[in-house]
Amino acid sequence: MTDISDALKLETRVGLPADLLYLVEKYPREVWHGHPNLGEMARFWLQRHDMFRELGDMLKTGMVDYREERLAPRDFAGWFAPRLRFFLQQLHGHHQIEDMHYFPVFAKAEPRMKRGFDLLHSDHHVIHDALERNAQAGTAFLQALQTNNARERFAADAYARENEALLGMLLRHLDDEEDLIIPLILDRSEEGLGVGV
Repeated sequence: MTDISDALKLETRVGLPADLLYLVEKYPREVWHGHPNLGEMARFWLQRHDMFRELGDMLKTGMVDYREERLAPRDFAGWFAPRLRFFLQQLHGHHQIEDMHYFPVFAKAEPRMKRGFDLLHSDHHVIHDALERNAQAGTAFLQALQTNNARERFAADAYARENEALLGMLLRHLDDEEDLIIPLILDRSEEGLGVGV
């Protein structure tokens, strides 16, 4: 993995550098869904990204509802635990598939983008660490919900901070990943890249 400048670190990045966006300039987001080269794999992959965005938003909204006492602790715990577990597990698995299969294929197909795929791979390590912290904070929060004491509020605040940090990084990463991969697929086709279903 290459050394990453502060401007490109996931925690501070505001977008990909211009030299990696030459295909997204040719294939802007507005044309993606109507393009004939957007195949089943790419559609499924975009749906997974949308699912992560939706689940992240649900967890964030659920925390707001809990903190504003619109949900009782036990009701919230029953709603929250399975969604958090699903979110964390699915995200981890999704990243493994990308790192082991898709990123190497895409980087080989378009060597000028290798630095971008190295960056996305590095993002996965940062997100993995954030997932671990999120899981720990979520577990501590769920345990505190069972005690009905002052720890509950502190644990809720700690989880909310971890969740907000994770979601901020995840949203940046998903957008950047799409800006590299979807235009490449539109340019070469899934079959041409060897990733078709």
